[in-house]
Amino acid sequence: MRPGDLDGKWYAKYWNPVMAPLPEHVMEAIGIGPQAPPLCLNLDDAGTLSETGYREFENGYSLFDDGSMHIATLTRMPSVSPDMVDWWFWWHAMETERYKLWYPRAHLYAEWSGGARNQSAPYRERYIGGTSFVDEYVGNVLGRLAIRFVRPSSLGFSEDRLNPDEATVICGRVGFSDVPLDWGHLIHYVRRVNGGAEMRSRFWMGGKYVAPRGEASRTGELEAVADGVTHLADGQARAMVVHCSREMNHLAAFLPDIFNEFTRSEQV
Repeated sequence: MRPGDLDGKWYAKYWNPVMAPLPEHVMEAIGIGPQAPPLCLNLDDAGTLSETGYREFENGYSLFDDGSMHIATLTRMPSVSPDMVDWWFWWHAMETERYKLWYPRAHLYAEWSGGARNQSAPYRERYIGGTSFVDEYVGNVLGRLAIRFVRPSSLGFSEDRLNPDEATVICGRVGFSDVPLDWGHLIHYVRRVNGGAEMRSRFWMGGKYVAPRGEASRTGELEAVADGVTHLADGQARAMVVHCSREMNHLAAFLPDIFNEFTRSEQV
């Protein structure tokens, strides 16, 4: 955050560049190294995250022969509700300074396009169909990303079962903002637990998930960019686990307060 960026912003008090250390369960998962691929959740079975209980692989990463990686993290979010998370994914993307609140050590820029124009719609409906263009570091690598939020039903979730008081799921297609290339999928499934909520995050990146966007063809510059994300390595996977865990734990620390202040005063 640069001097003056937060002048006049009602949410300035929530800026905190001091981030908590990684949770112990995430550190342990990273220490194990790559998990066996059969333990991973297939993208085609993503909707099973809405089932009760846990899977054997909830934290860590795996690497596949085709160059892709799978990432899983579990974030405990005291005093948070699923509806708060839906609100955040709509609200934060409208302004770079809001995006920087989320991960002060890595988030640089945010711009929003699309989504619902009706601001009285449920929070989830406000970001579905929109694209968040962001610049952020994952480890020491700067990514210029385009994250297109898609309907949960497109990835196998029953939207009738997503009561925002009890559960929600954020689903997105991850690509680059400066070239028409997609290279992964993300899911954050959030459900009520005693004392708040928990977020079960999953990413499928690289390898077979790399594809041109729209009518683009994989030639020239696009082919060179695709080569860079088709075969992902151990270091990239570890950095992604750390990034997801740290940003979601940091968000959980201030989300109840910023959401409650917003809803009390209907700030914009």
